[in-house]
Amino acid sequence: MRRLFRLLALFALAVGIAVAVRFNESYLLLVVPPYRVEVSLALALFVLVLAFLLFYGVVRGIGLALALPARVSGFRRRRQREKAAESLCESWRLLFEGRYSQAMRLAGEASAAGESPGLAALLAARAAQHLREVGKAQYWLEQVDRDDRRMTPARLMVEAEIHLESRCFTEAAETLQRLQEISGRHIAALRLELRANEGCGNWSEVIRLTRLLEKRAALAPEIGEQIKLRAYRELIRQRSDLGQLLKMLRRLPEAEGSGRLASLFAEALLADGAHDEAQSLIEGRLAVEWESALVRLYGQLSPSDPTACIARAESWLPEHPDDAELLRSLGRLCLQQRLWGKAQSYLEASLALADRREVRLELARLFEQTERAPLALPHYRAAAEQAS
Repeated sequence: MRRLFRLLALFALAVGIAVAVRFNESYLLLVVPPYRVEVSLALALFVLVLAFLLFYGVVRGIGLALALPARVSGFRRRRQREKAAESLCESWRLLFEGRYSQAMRLAGEASAAGESPGLAALLAARAAQHLREVGKAQYWLEQVDRDDRRMTPARLMVEAEIHLESRCFTEAAETLQRLQEISGRHIAALRLELRANEGCGNWSEVIRLTRLLEKRAALAPEIGEQIKLRAYRELIRQRSDLGQLLKMLRRLPEAEGSGRLASLFAEALLADGAHDEAQSLIEGRLAVEWESALVRLYGQLSPSDPTACIARAESWLPEHPDDAELLRSLGRLCLQQRLWGKAQSYLEASLALADRREVRLELARLFEQTERAPLALPHYRAAAEQAS
């Protein structure tokens, strides 16, 4: 529309000039002694305009000719930027395809051309990391901060991953600590920090980070339980005395007291001779969740009140009459109290449900203690065959 208006205005100007020239009879007298030139005013104006246009064209041509090198240089720079941008996009695609060598090469070209140099260097570092070329990865990581300070948190994340893959857990933890000071903690960084602390053997921190990730729904409950189970196992193994173990047990949240974890603590309490504490832990957990491993440990107790212990175990029989571990534990508890008849009855019932070597050995010892050695011999023989 704008061009149409301009064209109409040009036609109107031409018509106006034509009309003005038609009704104008003026002359222009140019005197240059000894010459005298007389022309019409319209022709003089036409020649003047034509001369101006020719002069403008010459000056414009000279200006364009002088600016040509700069225009060519600018065109080349634009082409280089466009090519660098294409290289950067292509390197992302190649990285996702798993073509890490080509991705690193194109990212290096984009960085050299100045196209998002920090991002390109970070991409090259990631590709080098996948190629296990630690030296090149470190080189590109150094370029990230030099080219763009805003990329520092991303650089620290990649650097921490490289340390973890190289099993340099202490360096990874230090890198993540610097990241926390700059940008705080987020889920991806917490996951890396969890791996770093597992590698460093900082099990208390592992438990804390696992709880935090579970709270943010960033860790599957099954995986979280396995991690905490391993961490508690290591903490229990590293304990210095019974007091430290009991303190750890008191700090254990009720929601985390699974049967497997309770078995760990019960075994440790039994190893430290804290049978009453182990009895309380096992009975409390079995009231919530039935766990055969806990029932097995219950039979290893030497409590201060064994009669009450036997009575409690017998109270579980109506609900779990076919639990071989419960019957075996009752047999062992009765053996401790020299209740030979009940012990034999429970052990034989357990053996009927599950033919296990341990139960046969306990029956054989019972028969020896009650001076019935001929009855013990078949059980010893069967136990030996099961062992082989």
